[in-house]
Amino acid sequence: MPQVMTGKQALLDMLKAEGVRCIFGNPGTSEGPIIDILGDYPEFRYYLALQESIAVGMGESYARATGAASFVSLHVDSGLANGICLMLDALNTGTPMVVTSANYDVRKISENKTDLADLVRPVTKWAVELTYPDQIPQAIRRAFNEANSHPRGPVYVGFTSNALEGTAPMDIIPSRPSFDAVRPSVEGIEKAAELLLEASRPMMMLGDRASDDGANDLAVELAELLGLPVYQHRGAEAAFPTRHPQFMGNHSLRVARDRGVLQDVDLVLAVGLDAIEELFYWGDPVLKPETKLVHIDPIPGRAGKTEPTDVGIVGHCAMALSDLIAAVRERLSPGDRDEIDRRRRAVTEEKKASREAFEAAAAEKWDHTPMTPARMMYELAEAVPDNAIVVDDTISNRGAMRHYFQADRRGDLRGVRGQAIGGGIGATMGTQVANPDRPVFGIIGDGSAMMTVQGLWTAANDNIPCVFCICNNGMYRVLKVNFNIYQKDVLELPETSGGKLLYSDFGTPFDMASIANSMGVHGERIAHPEEIRPAVERAVASGKPALLDIVIDGAL
Repeated sequence: MPQVMTGKQALLDMLKAEGVRCIFGNPGTSEGPIIDILGDYPEFRYYLALQESIAVGMGESYARATGAASFVSLHVDSGLANGICLMLDALNTGTPMVVTSANYDVRKISENKTDLADLVRPVTKWAVELTYPDQIPQAIRRAFNEANSHPRGPVYVGFTSNALEGTAPMDIIPSRPSFDAVRPSVEGIEKAAELLLEASRPMMMLGDRASDDGANDLAVELAELLGLPVYQHRGAEAAFPTRHPQFMGNHSLRVARDRGVLQDVDLVLAVGLDAIEELFYWGDPVLKPETKLVHIDPIPGRAGKTEPTDVGIVGHCAMALSDLIAAVRERLSPGDRDEIDRRRRAVTEEKKASREAFEAAAAEKWDHTPMTPARMMYELAEAVPDNAIVVDDTISNRGAMRHYFQADRRGDLRGVRGQAIGGGIGATMGTQVANPDRPVFGIIGDGSAMMTVQGLWTAANDNIPCVFCICNNGMYRVLKVNFNIYQKDVLELPETSGGKLLYSDFGTPFDMASIANSMGVHGERIAHPEEIRPAVERAVASGKPALLDIVIDGAL
């Protein structure tokens, strides 16, 4: 039976019906009606962020950790614009989120009232702005259905003040589970299986969207079945067990060795990613003409988006991998076993040699002052509790971080996709909120941390007991690294000047520990490797948020 209620009441009743418990937000005057009525809904926990990117970062990581759409409340157009960069990450990562903001009275149309839905349409699955109160239940129901439906992603709902303050008879009916996974084409699976068995040097590349239920275990099964080397491409979290002998680490076209990998293979199986996406132009196509590309992705239009694709399959990644395994098994002959075993041994030996080479290079500067990123990551990895979740926002030090931090399960090592820096502080807090019984560590570059340093206040205000570990090298090191790559490998100049790039050094150093202490978070400044373990132990034992400001060498 419909009940007469205000739009703002209908919004919160719908959130309650959808099972929402946490609201991540930064309110403005236009959101006042929502904030005012929240006092009547003690079941909601509102996490107040002082900048919108923090709220979006918290909501994005919370949704990935829980597997269900989070709810983020921003402010009109200015706050919404601040959240767009991380909403783009959520779209590309396949993270379910419902993002909202409130607009002013619909009658103010002549005063440049912003079309909020149009503003965010490029970074959402669906976007709408509401004018009437009785539009709210239906729109929120559709929003959660869209966000949680395959392929998942962020949606946006805007409210005029008329919609929030008006009254109407309304029914509160939540969304229902949608059994909507797209079954991959049988023909495509059969062709992909044929190409995989014909290839002599195939590889697998996994991305964030290969995150369907069971997809990661199926990726392991297929890799072992065919002896495939496995790489992760621009991933926000570990998409494959990193200790597995066939996992070769992150793949980036900015690394010459990784570009060489693509020249040595004759087939790339790309699952759940934009293949092969990168910052710089490396030619069209990147792969050799004779190299086959099999591309599986849940989002229509992504397969074949950039590279010429021999087999493009749109569908649920787990279903596609399961079907592909079955099709490969049917076609395997006894004669294939020796070749697959040889391939598997070669991959295992290559991984071992690569890790040994990294550690040999790291050993040369092991006692260097300031400590190297490798030494910092080693000491941290040895110190964090075994049940910790680690959030990676290390930017230019990701290679060292991913060498020492390992993950057997997808959720143990999370990260920030990084299309815009500044996500790490919010992502660390959102992960902790979703996992209150496990310690959470965020390893974050100093430049990225300063983008959203206000988030430390939220950690203190809501007593979110995560530990922020800052890689303090006193610069935007990633800019220097990328400019060197651009000059050397793209422009092919004989000398590079990235090390002297203007406006990339922080001439006035950041004292991150002091900033943390000023916001109510316990901060410690660490200059020596032996100080890391005791500091980690103190932070965990406190049960409160803490920040470790670790001074490291930024040399290229």
